Amino acid sequence: MANVNPLLLVGAVIGVVTALLVFAYASVKDKKGSMGFERNMADGEIVRRLVQYAKPYGGKFIIVGFLVLFSISYDIASPLIVGYIEELVVGDFTLDHLFASVAVYAGVLVFSMLSTYFQAVILQKVGQRIISDLREDLFTHIESLAHEQLNEIPVGKLVTRVTNDTNAISMMFTNLLVNLTKNAFVILGILVAMLCLNYELTLMVLCFVPFIVIFTVIFRKFSRRAYRKVKDATTDINTYLSENLSGIKVTQIFGREDEKMTEFRQKSQTLARANQEQIFVFGVFRPLVYMLYISSILCLFYLGGMGHLTGATFLGQSISSGTIVTFYMYISKFFTPIQNLAEQFNWLQSAFASSEKVFSIMDIEPKMQDAPDAIELEDIKGEIEFKDVWFSYIPGEWVLQGVSFHVNPRQTVAFVGSTGSGKSTILSLICRNYEFQRGEILIDGIDIRKIKISCLRKHFGQMLQDVFLFSGTIRSNIVLREENIPDEEIMEVCRYVNADHFINKLDHGLDEEVRERGNNFSAGQRQLLSFARTILHKPSVMILDEATANIDTETELLIQDSLEKMRSVGTMLIVAHRLSTIQHADNIIVLSHGKILEQGTHQKLLARHGRYYQLYTLQYHKEQLNSQ
Repeated sequence: MANVNPLLLVGAVIGVVTALLVFAYASVKDKKGSMGFERNMADGEIVRRLVQYAKPYGGKFIIVGFLVLFSISYDIASPLIVGYIEELVVGDFTLDHLFASVAVYAGVLVFSMLSTYFQAVILQKVGQRIISDLREDLFTHIESLAHEQLNEIPVGKLVTRVTNDTNAISMMFTNLLVNLTKNAFVILGILVAMLCLNYELTLMVLCFVPFIVIFTVIFRKFSRRAYRKVKDATTDINTYLSENLSGIKVTQIFGREDEKMTEFRQKSQTLARANQEQIFVFGVFRPLVYMLYISSILCLFYLGGMGHLTGATFLGQSISSGTIVTFYMYISKFFTPIQNLAEQFNWLQSAFASSEKVFSIMDIEPKMQDAPDAIELEDIKGEIEFKDVWFSYIPGEWVLQGVSFHVNPRQTVAFVGSTGSGKSTILSLICRNYEFQRGEILIDGIDIRKIKISCLRKHFGQMLQDVFLFSGTIRSNIVLREENIPDEEIMEVCRYVNADHFINKLDHGLDEEVRERGNNFSAGQRQLLSFARTILHKPSVMILDEATANIDTETELLIQDSLEKMRSVGTMLIVAHRLSTIQHADNIIVLSHGKILEQGTHQKLLARHGRYYQLYTLQYHKEQLNSQ
C-alpha cells in the first residue's frame, strides 16, 4: 500500500487542480459573446486568403520544411545518445566508444543548429516579403476608398491595421507556422522513440496527456479573450492618440490638457489591465504544465527506480539506468513542445484575429468604382454641365435638389451662398469624391460615370481652404510625383503664382524643410504652394474651394493676382465667401438650400437686387466698419 502512496498523492493534486479549472471554465461558458473573441470569418477562409500571399514563395517553404525535419534530429537523437553513454559508464566502459558517442552527439547538434539557422534566415526574408505585399495591398485599398467611407473610419484604426495587425500576421509566417509544425513532429517523433524504448514508461507519460489537453482547452478560452482585449485596447488608444495629437493645439488653446490627460489615462489603464490579464493567464498556464512535467518526472523516478532496483519487467521490457536517463530527457522534450503548441496556437488565433481585421478593411467595397465600359480621356476642354442633379449625404436629407447649370470651356464660374447651401458639394461631385443619386454630370458632353476616376481627377486641380502639405521639402510638395522636373520649371510656376516672393527669402529655397502639415509656413504661403502644385500639373479644370479664406491682406493681393493669371489656364470653378474675389467671374451662381436662386455676372446680379445683392451689400458694409 505504501508503494502506491506517491502516485496517489500526485493523482490527487492533479485531480483537484483540474476540477478547479473546469469549474472556472464552466463559470464563464455563457459569457462568450461579451468576451469579444468570436470572429465572423472562418479560419479556413482566413487561411485560404493568406495562402494566396504565400503561394509565390512556395519553393522557399518546401526548403524550410526539409530544414525543419533536419533540425528536429537533435531532439529525437540526443536522449538516445546520452542514454547510450550512461549504459557505457555503468557497463563495459571504453574511451573510444565514449569519444565516438560524444562526436556523434556534437555532429547531430551542429547539424541541427545549422538547419535552424538557415530555416530562420529563409523564413524572415520570405515572411517580410509576404507582409510587405499584404501591407502594400492594404494601403492601396485604403487609397481606393471613397471620401465618405474614409470619413467613417477613424484614422487610428487604419494605422493599427496597417502596422500592429500586419506585424501579428508577420509573426505567423516567420515563426508560428514553422514552430507549430516543428513541435508537432517533435512530439510525434519522441512518442515513437519512447514507445520503441519502453512501453511501461511511455504509457505512464501518456496518462498525463489528457490533463494537458484539458488545461490547453481551458487556457485557449481565457487567453483568446485576453488577446482580444489587448488588441481592442491597442486600437482604441491608437485612435485616441491619432485624433488628439492632431488637435493638440485646440486642446492647449482651451486649456483642456488635464481633461485630455484623464481620458488618456483611462485608456492607458484599460490597455494595462488587458496586458495584466494576458500575463496572468500565461502565469497560470505555464506553472500548471510545469506541474504536470514534474509529476511525470516523479512517476518516472518512482516506477523506473523501483523497476530497476527490483529487476521487475512490464510487457516483457526491463528498465535500465540508461532507459531512465533517456526517458528523463524525452519527458522534458515532450512537455516543452506541448506547452509551446498551446501558446503558439493562441498566438496563431491572435494572428487570425488580426488577419480578419485586415481583411475586413480590404473587403470594404469602394463606393466609387469605374464602370466596366469606363473610358480614358487624354485631354478635356473643360465644358461642364449639371442636369437635374440630386444628392444627399444622409438618405432623405437632400443637399442638392435638381441643380442644373452649364460651364463653357475656359470660363470662370463662382458659387456663392450661405453655409450648407451646397457649394462645396458641387465641386466634390464633379471630381467624383461622392456619388450623386439622380441626374447627370457631363464633362465635354460625356457622363463622368463613364470616365475612369483616375483619368478624370488627373485633369482637375483642386485648391482647398485647408492646404495639406506633406513632410519633406518645398520641391517634393510641389512636384508630388517621381518625375525629374527641372528646378527652372518649378520656379517658373512659383513665379507665375507669386510663390517665389517668399521662397527666394528662404535659406534653402526649394529644398527648405516642410514640417508636419506645413506648420512652419503661414496659411497664405501654404496656399501659394498649393497654387504652384496645381499649375505645375497642368490641369484642364481648376477648383478653388475657399482658397482665399483666412489669409492676410498682403497675401490676398498676391493670390488675387495669381487667380487672374490662372484664369487663362483652363476652366475655373470658385467657391468664395469674399465676393470681391469673384467680381470678374464669367458667371456667378447663387445657391440656397441646395437650389439655384439666380445666376449671372457680377453687374447683372447687382442690378436684380436679389439674394446676391443682399450678400454683397451686407459684406460691403461689414468691410467698411472693419476699416474704420
